[in-house]
Amino acid sequence: MNDGGMMAADLRARVERLAPWFHNIHLPGGLETAPDHFLLDYPANKFAEFGVCLPDDLTGKTVLDIGCNAGFYSVEMKRRGAARVVGIDSDDRYLAQARLASEALGFGDGVEFRNLSVYDVAQLGERFDLVIFMGVLYHLRHPLLALDLIREHVAGDMMLFQTMQQGSKDDAQVPEDHPFYVPGTWTPPEYFDDRDYPKMHFIERKFAGDWTNWWAPNRACSEAMLRAAGFTVTAHPQDDVYLCRIADVPFAEHGAAAVYPSMGGMRA
Repeated sequence: MNDGGMMAADLRARVERLAPWFHNIHLPGGLETAPDHFLLDYPANKFAEFGVCLPDDLTGKTVLDIGCNAGFYSVEMKRRGAARVVGIDSDDRYLAQARLASEALGFGDGVEFRNLSVYDVAQLGERFDLVIFMGVLYHLRHPLLALDLIREHVAGDMMLFQTMQQGSKDDAQVPEDHPFYVPGTWTPPEYFDDRDYPKMHFIERKFAGDWTNWWAPNRACSEAMLRAAGFTVTAHPQDDVYLCRIADVPFAEHGAAAVYPSMGGMRA
């Protein structure tokens, strides 16, 4: 076996040691990390449909990928020329996968991966031009807190957001102030039962066999939560994908939306 064959065999062995992979990443030599993925060539197939909403050229920009998994989006942002890319996740195996993929694709230390959760983003101490927050919200016990913390500590301009959604795909117009009862009656407003009213479905047990799938908002709820956290939707390239920019935080005059003290020192 020549040196090239030995290197390919070594890379394959390293990929297999870190299995299973949720991101199917195309590595040198035709190697794929998850060729039998139930979502096919995921997430490349999904990114191909919504990636056009992002700038093709990210030269000089900084990117934070929250819940980076095996680093597909982190690497793609580096391909687009981002000056600095940081991927964070709380799963050490995912981080090992991400570092391997970045190395194999020739980026080496050009993408930084750290063990942090979305609740720890204040520890980063910087704002990023683009925050990627995809496939995370519905796994969290405290989803609105996560959005508040992103807005307060790390969002500098754009956020690419995705969440699992269930229910109506329509957006609702809601009143500025909700009455306790319909005026002149003792009857609560009926629009709370409307299918397109902002609703967050709570999943007590499992969803698709996964006990970490806690939430499934409808579209109106996703967009309302983004607005409540201080984001405005500028593009909606897929049903569950939103490109946002930072905006004023509603009721900010009453204080910060998220108060979450740093616990301990920085984690590598």
